[in-house]
Amino acid sequence: MKKPDWMAPEGPKWVRGEARVCYDNPWICVTEHQATAPTGNPALYGVVGFKNLAIGILPIHEDGTVTLVGQDRFVSGQYSWEVPAGGGALGVDPLESAKRELAEETHLAAATWLKAYEIELSNSVTDEIAIGYIATGLSPATGDLDDTEVIRLARRPFKEVLDLAAGGALRDSLTVALLLRAYHMAQTGELPQALTRAMLA
Repeated sequence: MKKPDWMAPEGPKWVRGEARVCYDNPWICVTEHQATAPTGNPALYGVVGFKNLAIGILPIHEDGTVTLVGQDRFVSGQYSWEVPAGGGALGVDPLESAKRELAEETHLAAATWLKAYEIELSNSVTDEIAIGYIATGLSPATGDLDDTEVIRLARRPFKEVLDLAAGGALRDSLTVALLLRAYHMAQTGELPQALTRAMLA
């Protein structure tokens, strides 16, 4: 979608100065920057750099149900229901990473893939980019979970899951964004009519 004129950038920008790596592992790198703020004032800025893309997939079945995965999350210490998701290597086609994650976490394959979004997950402190897909034409597949994952599956009506996201019961940002985007695509005719009717029934 073309951005409207009012979204054009204007005004002073941040200026980056000397940088120092504070922490580095195979997944992230934390860098501390000496910077100058748009106000002209000096600032110290920490950035978490990600070494993979975040990949999210919303699998929508022909009957309008969607498959979610449930797992315990280390950082929040909470159990989370969310779309199948994972990391995609930067040098690999994101769609290939999405196909792998869908098979690993749900044992599903999709005949049709629609790119739903490319979003910045927390652009004040990280450079992490997420790419979301809608997967349809689902069929059984095989795949193995990572050796750190214990996952449950739930297949629920799209509208029920959308309501849970809108009401705050689902908190994962990739999940909420994909559900809202799928609803928008259904409303604007970007999804097949039969699938739209099943989703919104």
